[in-house]
Amino acid sequence: MGIKAYFKGSKAIKLHKKGENEAAKRLYEEAFAEGLNDPRFLLPYALLIIREGQYQEAKEFLVKHQKAPGMTPNQRVELMVYYAVCCFRLNNVDKGIDTLEQQFRKTQTGLIYQTLGYLYVEKYDLSRKPDFAAVAAAAAEPETAEATETQETPADAAEAPAEEGAEADKKRTPEEEWNAGVEKAETFILQSVDYDDEDPICLDNMGQFIYRVKGDKAEAKQWFDKAIALKDTQIDTLWYLSRYDLDNGDEKAAVEKLEKAAEGRFSPLNYCDRDMVKQEIARLKGEH
Repeated sequence: MGIKAYFKGSKAIKLHKKGENEAAKRLYEEAFAEGLNDPRFLLPYALLIIREGQYQEAKEFLVKHQKAPGMTPNQRVELMVYYAVCCFRLNNVDKGIDTLEQQFRKTQTGLIYQTLGYLYVEKYDLSRKPDFAAVAAAAAEPETAEATETQETPADAAEAPAEEGAEADKKRTPEEEWNAGVEKAETFILQSVDYDDEDPICLDNMGQFIYRVKGDKAEAKQWFDKAIALKDTQIDTLWYLSRYDLDNGDEKAAVEKLEKAAEGRFSPLNYCDRDMVKQEIARLKGEH
């Protein structure tokens, strides 16, 4: 790496902080092309393109640079979190969860608690809960000849690596698997709140878990109230508190919260995006 590449990276960082993202991205990419391979520049660039929605590009970039020299333990956690976010946004939440669970076994950090907690909420949202009766009925149907022909042969099975806990998993029904996952998620999110009971993201995760996974809106509100007391601009918390306003018939209060949310800085780990919030504001105001 030449000194010129380093200076380009430094200038890119400054432009990035000023919000001049296009100019920053161009300089980052020029610096990387010239050999810059420093986590201090790699990770901000990855975050920049993630925020632009370039999840596949960011994922490939992170994999390519995962062994950059001089990476600190904290930078390693940051890289893995960004990778997990990309997996989630590329419709592979299980891969994102697995990545962070492995990292969590090595080190416990607030960033992992925040991110993994939210991914658990996404995975076990009630809207994604399978119809287990239908699953059981489908499993009970006789196999077709075609299905039998495409089954794994004994030789293939012998070559396949055994996964941890595979024997225990075989004894569980799909519904038992789901319930065990929900229980694990709840334990983790409660642990995150114990780790830092003043982290508004973890408090919001707890609220969303109870609201979206357990379906207990009344209990969830206390967690949203705690979160908003610590950070009154938190987008998702404002969104969910606006739902309670609507339940109480107070559209004005709901709109106020949503307008505040719309001014926030959205991230790939927000439940709602800016368009969703603006559309809800317009709906409540009768603008469409």
